[in-house]
Amino acid sequence: MFVLIAGGGRTAAHLATLLLAREHEVRVLEHRRDILSHLHHELPTEVIYEANPIDLQALEAAGIHRAKVLAACTSTDEDNLVLCYFARTCYHVPRTIAWINNPRAAWLFDEKFHVDVALNQAQIFGSLIEEEMSLGDMMTLLKLRRGRYSLVEEKIPQGARALGIAIKDLTLPANSVIATIIRHGQILIPRGDTQFEVGDEVLAIADREGAEELAKLFGRPDAQQKT
Repeated sequence: MFVLIAGGGRTAAHLATLLLAREHEVRVLEHRRDILSHLHHELPTEVIYEANPIDLQALEAAGIHRAKVLAACTSTDEDNLVLCYFARTCYHVPRTIAWINNPRAAWLFDEKFHVDVALNQAQIFGSLIEEEMSLGDMMTLLKLRRGRYSLVEEKIPQGARALGIAIKDLTLPANSVIATIIRHGQILIPRGDTQFEVGDEVLAIADREGAEELAKLFGRPDAQQKT
């Protein structure tokens, strides 16, 4: 897949590195000399296109006509919005992603400017803190379906509500599934009559509400009282 990244700051450079590692075709547009100096130390020369990312001729020369994704990662919100708008309306890029620099401008990043995905660092950070506070000792291992679902892990302590109860008799959240149980270093396939023991490591897939309910079932009793 060809991904065009407009802007070459730290976020753009890291994104390009990840995409290249997954064997995507990547082009990064940047014109600031100090930023270019860093880019040439981090990325292959052929990936870097030295031009102003909001110059339409530069976008065309960089291959925006065949881009499947445009990632607008400049340091200016106005430029990121304009890039997404022109990418869709002029060049019919199927997917646009925009980085939000000022959280107060987040309300602008929607379908009016043809922004498919808006990345608000402040909101993401705040949501992660809130989620970790609500889940107690439960760990989020992986986000799925754009963050709607998570792969979570909990090591069952003494006193947990789920201890000694068969899975079929537990009232599990609707949008959740027990993926596996690790017991004494061995993987145990969960079945209806499987009962949880102290020290079991439970891996489950759930949405946010489901993860909070699972944390109450598998977590420490004192943590549940605090929440």
